[in-house]
Amino acid sequence: MLEVMEPGFETSVQDYPGRIGLGHLGYPPSGPLDSWSFRLANLLVGNPAGEAALECQLNGPTLRFQIATTIAVCGADMRPELDGVAVPLWQSVAARAGQVLTLSFTRRGARAYIAVAGGIQVPPVLGSRSTFHECGVGGMQGHALKKGQIVPLGEAPGTPDMRVREAVRPPFSDSRAWSVEAVCGPNDDWLDDDCVQRFFSFGWKVTGKSSRTGYRLAGPEWTFSRTALEKGPDHGSNPADIVDHGYPLGGVNLGGQTPIILLMDGYSLGGLINPFTIPTAALWKVGQACPGEKLFFRKVSVADAQALHRQMNAACTRDSLVAV
Repeated sequence: MLEVMEPGFETSVQDYPGRIGLGHLGYPPSGPLDSWSFRLANLLVGNPAGEAALECQLNGPTLRFQIATTIAVCGADMRPELDGVAVPLWQSVAARAGQVLTLSFTRRGARAYIAVAGGIQVPPVLGSRSTFHECGVGGMQGHALKKGQIVPLGEAPGTPDMRVREAVRPPFSDSRAWSVEAVCGPNDDWLDDDCVQRFFSFGWKVTGKSSRTGYRLAGPEWTFSRTALEKGPDHGSNPADIVDHGYPLGGVNLGGQTPIILLMDGYSLGGLINPFTIPTAALWKVGQACPGEKLFFRKVSVADAQALHRQMNAACTRDSLVAV
């Protein structure tokens, strides 16, 4: 139904909320890194918000439609074109059989989402169609799209000529810097007060060694409290080591002096501290930050994080759409 002429850089099938409740078996949720843009793309074409769609990373794919359908592209600006004609972001458009959709290198943001009416109908694995690359689970035989593959689509008329109201779109940064909410804990007491202050005052650079598993950051030195420096030997020799415990999604996982934000394909258990946690409603910003860009963290409470989540969910409804 959908021919992959060029796969782009690790374009993958994802759905929302992904593979839930299997962390104890070693399976992360997977799903889109920017669930806000993902859900709006699905709603634009008439799908349920969580239907399987494509996540495109940094450089998008070239796809030929074998049937007439409705499509929408949301998220990063990868300059989508349909047979050479620009496709507006945040808007659904009709595509004829034989037409070719092309996405290029991103101009802003890191990930774009392509939704197609009827959704992508690959077989669910463990309750989800989301791709988990490391274990080869879900998606197209567990991997990113490959040239020449045929991606199965559902049959639905779609809802062309709809757009997302500007007021409810994710506010992308034009300055290559992102203000990202963060909650203290669960292991912030292992850091000294100066280190906590540095975390919230420094611009942390996203390094090229980042992926859907985690975003590796570069910044100042981490310093530790007596809790970390005077711990028992069962916790390990490094101040950031701790007895194995569960990791939160969005946890700032500290291995020695290297912080890694755990994302949708991240690990759920290990022996490193997580001094801070990025709330679910702020993870979309992390997923849209490109290597070389900076994250500035803003301290929020758990109640604030919950309020942000409610606001994002309220934006991801059909009430956010209007006719073109």
